[in-house]
Amino acid sequence: MNLDDLVVLGDALSLISELDDGSIDLVIADPPYSLGKDFGNDSDRRQSNEFLEWTFAWIDLLVPKMKDTASFYVFATWKFSPEIFGYLKTKMTMINEIIWDRRVPSMGGSTRKFSSVHDNIGLFVKSSGYTFDLDAVRIPYDEETKKARSRSIFVGKKWLEVGYNPKDVWSVSRLHRIHSERTDHPTQKPLEIIERMVKASSKENDLVLDPFAGSGTTGVAALRNGRRFIGFELNPDYVQIANDRLVAEQDKPRLF
Repeated sequence: MNLDDLVVLGDALSLISELDDGSIDLVIADPPYSLGKDFGNDSDRRQSNEFLEWTFAWIDLLVPKMKDTASFYVFATWKFSPEIFGYLKTKMTMINEIIWDRRVPSMGGSTRKFSSVHDNIGLFVKSSGYTFDLDAVRIPYDEETKKARSRSIFVGKKWLEVGYNPKDVWSVSRLHRIHSERTDHPTQKPLEIIERMVKASSKENDLVLDPFAGSGTTGVAALRNGRRFIGFELNPDYVQIANDRLVAEQDKPRLF
């Protein structure tokens, strides 16, 4: 089975088992959250204990498939991130917990608790030799900020010219129905977020895995930046959406 640059239909646990040990440079995993979302199957309708057992099972299979220099991003909710991140800490080293602020507008919502408007993202690595290309993801300062830093002590400072390190709170709007990126997938992540992960935590020609590929955003980010890609997805409709996006991305001219 040629896995490069496409999304394969099938169950993640079975397909992860087919990968060679030590073959993956970067994993970006956006699994079901156990919120009861409709993904065309029952994958998001597990009870809490069953959900955590399933999560730990695919993590156990996945870790040996990663190179010693690999990084692993995993999306979660506040409800289960303590257990998931805690379990991963027994396997890998935690580098960051990133909070994705989805920029959800105030439109009512919960009346017995504060409304939840963020996702938790854990960044884990296998060793101190992991890839992190800060310059690839720096955020440029605006002209007003540069002007305010015009005193002599700031002149010639690299960070002022090339931009600052993204913090661990990422404020990026979720994809609304009318967004140009949006496909027919209920939890599609913005390309801006996934591309930041790919740029920071992998190099050109590295192999990126998304075991829950959904609409194929990780694949688009990988191909756009000269990486190889493997994706697994349980829903055949999403496989078609993802592979259509990947074919379109492959047909675009490249700058590298």
